[in-house]
Amino acid sequence: MFKKNLKKILAEIDAVLSKTEEKEVLILMEELIKAKTIIAVGAGRVGMAARGFAMRLGHLGFKAFTLGDSTVPSLGKNDLLLVCSGSGETQTIFDLAAIAKNNGSKIALITGNKKSRIGKLSNVIVEIKAPSKTKSIKGFNSIQPMTALNEQCLNIFFDTVVLLLMRRLNENHKTMWRRHSNLE
Repeated sequence: MFKKNLKKILAEIDAVLSKTEEKEVLILMEELIKAKTIIAVGAGRVGMAARGFAMRLGHLGFKAFTLGDSTVPSLGKNDLLLVCSGSGETQTIFDLAAIAKNNGSKIALITGNKKSRIGKLSNVIVEIKAPSKTKSIKGFNSIQPMTALNEQCLNIFFDTVVLLLMRRLNENHKTMWRRHSNLE
């Protein structure tokens, strides 16, 4: 039963991520590279995926934070708020995006709902077409509970972007390990 479920979950992830637009990913990469400071934000398990990506961005040499870190700086004109929201409608995340936008920051949104309220505030949108709490995908039903598929896709999406950034920035495991915490 375990292997049967595993195959179904991996097939679902592939079905979702294979529809991601390469052009959107490349635009996101350029905004990440241009940003002076990056702050990643998301709620719940989506927020955990955002936190992991911000950590990897730090390993790549970016000045990256996750909302809630005690050292989060203010955002302004040359900065990027990286918003992760499957629905694009989470009120607390919308409020944060509006504050960042009012302070001149760019907004990059990873979502399943481009036409959402946060989408309307965003400069860059990457659509990951996984079901969210407010938007189903026609003809697609996950075997997984709640929004697990979206969260899994987000983690794998970010790891794929890290590989692209490594190549673009001439980074490798060794250079990244030098930036990893040694307080373990």
